[in-house]
Amino acid sequence: MASDKILQVTENTFDALVLNAALPVLVDFWADWCGPCRMLSPILDQLADEFDSRAVIAKINVDEQPELARKYDIMTIPTIMIFRGGELLEKNSGVIPKSELENMLGKAINN
Repeated sequence: MASDKILQVTENTFDALVLNAALPVLVDFWADWCGPCRMLSPILDQLADEFDSRAVIAKINVDEQPELARKYDIMTIPTIMIFRGGELLEKNSGVIPKSELENMLGKAINN
């Protein structure tokens, strides 16, 4: 079941929801047709619930938001980026194991 805690981000809302967020933000660049993206989706739903109030999980559909994909040099999807305080802390592509995503978020929260 998709988590209602995951933010759907657009070019218009990116600055407010990601760069100016009070909490660290994990951003998933994805597309509907991407099989690995669909594999990652339930993991992100779990993280949204587990990290509720400590971090934000956001998704950006690269087909609907090509300007953001270009701006952040998204060459493959899924690509996961972690932002904190407007800064990009980490960028990884492909299906990332849940434990690794938890570690990435943990570092962003605790540093």
